[in-house]
Amino acid sequence: MLSKKKITAFYILSLLFVAANGLIVYLTESYLFSAIPLVFLFLLFSLFALDKMLILSFALVPLSVPLKEFLPGLDFDMALPTEPLLFLILLIFILKQIRDRDFDKNILKHPVSKVLYFYLGWIAITTITSSMPLVSLKYLMVKLWFIIPFYFLLTQVFKNKPNIYKSFWFYIVPFIIVIIYTLVRHAPHYFDQKSSNFVMTPFFNDHTSYGALLAMYIPIIAGMVLDKTGRKITRIISLGVLGLFVVAIVFSYTRASWVGLIAAMGLFVLLKLKVKIRTLFIGAGIVGTLFILYQGQIMMNLEQNKQDSSTNLQEHVKSISNVATDASNLERINRWNCAIRMFQEKPLFGFGPGTYQFKYAPYQFSYEKTIISTNAGDMGNAHSEYLGPLSESGIFGMLSMLAIVIVFYLTSIRLYYKLKDPKTKTLIVSIICGMTTYFIHGLMNNFLDTDKASAPFWAFFAIVVAIDVYHQEKSPEKVGELL
Repeated sequence: MLSKKKITAFYILSLLFVAANGLIVYLTESYLFSAIPLVFLFLLFSLFALDKMLILSFALVPLSVPLKEFLPGLDFDMALPTEPLLFLILLIFILKQIRDRDFDKNILKHPVSKVLYFYLGWIAITTITSSMPLVSLKYLMVKLWFIIPFYFLLTQVFKNKPNIYKSFWFYIVPFIIVIIYTLVRHAPHYFDQKSSNFVMTPFFNDHTSYGALLAMYIPIIAGMVLDKTGRKITRIISLGVLGLFVVAIVFSYTRASWVGLIAAMGLFVLLKLKVKIRTLFIGAGIVGTLFILYQGQIMMNLEQNKQDSSTNLQEHVKSISNVATDASNLERINRWNCAIRMFQEKPLFGFGPGTYQFKYAPYQFSYEKTIISTNAGDMGNAHSEYLGPLSESGIFGMLSMLAIVIVFYLTSIRLYYKLKDPKTKTLIVSIICGMTTYFIHGLMNNFLDTDKASAPFWAFFAIVVAIDVYHQEKSPEKVGELL
């Protein structure tokens, strides 16, 4: 029990802080000093309950807002409160490992982890060779405070299997708040396509990132609905949430997300048919090869489509393939071509991680520019999770990203075919389909430099690896026949 002296000292210090804070607010009209107790509380929370702090950070991701919303004149930006919290978690984790060195070696030696070492290692190397070292160093730090907490640390949280299912709701529930907020703001505009670009701000920058995350979680929620082992009330609630997410993605007018969901549904059917992993990869390789060989003819056919994006859903879907007049599609092609030209100039090390938006302008051709083109680098980056690393970190940058995709499918699909527990199989196939929506979306946009996409992306990796290491029950059937 605390002594009277300590209690008295606590009240005196609290009163002094309140008085000092009031004086600072009166003199400077700044409320930054008011955040000190909150920072101190988070620090104590991180030191003594790091796992709970990690889950809290994950739950705050959908509700995070850019720092520039409060301080618009800054030259840099970050998501509040998640990125400062993640940096704190990263720092505490590093210090703890320096002291204890007790992290599970089964996770450290897992194939997914090894690919991530290659991915992060090459980012570190190209940070040294970067044309803008400080920009690249910040980019590397952001990657570290996303991947280490949301992948490595979450695998330890997921040792307790129920935490996996809870983690879904920790993201979905705050996301529901954002969806309702967005729909309420969208309603006065009669849910038109034009206003769909901004009604989700400040929680999401635009409708593309918002749509990507909606698509990513729709298979997860659908899995909860289809899980016959789950409680009836949970399935009913999940069905209602699924309906809300479907409405939200329709009114997001995010065409890439719809394409991703279609691809996920196709893969789901193939997995249910137990198509061999080798056949899936060969099929994907054939499709990619045919596209490369006949891309000229494909582009000529696509240029015949003059349908621009529209509020009419049928017309909006048709506009996906319009590369003749649709400004959004044409601007993506412009950005992709810039990335390829940048790669051709620096094929091995690239211009440096995070530098595309500052370096691409001279690589634009006048005849490829659109009405939304800019030289300021303020309208997004390469619009591709694969071509962005190609321009910024050279050939090995893109290969490291492709390696992440490949190792995910190899690990998760093999795991799906091995498992015999219906609930876990449903969980894994939901994760596979959810990630597929993002991998497809990544062909046309890139959001892994934001907390909104990185949190579930790396958390889904953590779930697959945690099940593979801690919760795997092998099926008696011969797994080799499915490979």
